[in-house]
Amino acid sequence: MNRMLMSLGTATLMAISVAGASAKDKQSETFLTKAIEGNFAEVSMGELAQQNGQSDAVKSYGRMLSTDHAAANQKALDAAQGMGMSPPGGPNAKQKAEYDKMSKMSGAGFDRMFATHMVADHQKDIAEYKKASKSKDAAGEYASGQIDTLQKHLDTAKSLKASN
Repeated sequence: MNRMLMSLGTATLMAISVAGASAKDKQSETFLTKAIEGNFAEVSMGELAQQNGQSDAVKSYGRMLSTDHAAANQKALDAAQGMGMSPPGGPNAKQKAEYDKMSKMSGAGFDRMFATHMVADHQKDIAEYKKASKSKDAAGEYASGQIDTLQKHLDTAKSLKASN
């Protein structure tokens, strides 16, 4: 009887730890999916800023965004592959809609809207990346490595917003 209870207890503990691990994996996969979609969106927005922006500062920021987020996306895709997941191939529907809306703008109006969007977007991203960086897996490692770059993007976007 004791042996049976001990086996049952061991099986229960194993089931709980497997369930906990898969929930954690799911969080990491969800984070990486969102990060990859976000990187694709930021590369596109950076290219758009270079085309539709009025100020040299916005165009320069657009170049930085495209370059940094393309590099970040390669790291995120590597992390996703390492976790055995199928990554998304582009931005999500909401991000595409934001791009479409902004692609119809140009000049000073574009610069103001772009700067405002980038401040809000990078504030949200930093919070999500900080949370994900606590994971002890490929997703957490990726998130930890990107926080400084995202902070630089946020600081620059704030200065763009202030000057527009």
